Amino acid sequence: MNVLLDTCIIMDFLQNRKPFSQSAKKIMQAAAMELCTGFITAKSATDIYYLMHRCTHSDNEARKKLSQLLSIVNMLDSMAVDVYDAIPSEVSDFEDAVMIETAKRSKMYCIVTRNQKDYTKSSVTVYAPEKFIEILEQSE
Repeated sequence: MNVLLDTCIIMDFLQNRKPFSQSAKKIMQAAAMELCTGFITAKSATDIYYLMHRCTHSDNEARKKLSQLLSIVNMLDSMAVDVYDAIPSEVSDFEDAVMIETAKRSKMYCIVTRNQKDYTKSSVTVYAPEKFIEILEQSE
């Protein structure tokens, strides 16, 4: 099952952000154990680098964390067509609209995010981390 992980899930994991880190850790473990195939977008990768660099104040450390992350999850490119398709979208947050279009084009099973309120009009199924973990546990 291919799942697109929102940046917030990745940052919860990398920065051990309580109380969200436990769910994020379970999702990342599932991806590492190949119970699901996790993806981030290339845009998320640059955002993750930026946030890690801001936290660590080290280019080397931020790159190392990103490299480690990419040994667990895969990356999707957002394409021009995703941007064009997101423009007329009813999703109010444009960045989220592009993510939805990327997920749709890439045939993702779902998007996992804590930010469900911005995805209420998503044409791709969206799960909170806890709900996604339940689905993973049921499929074992």
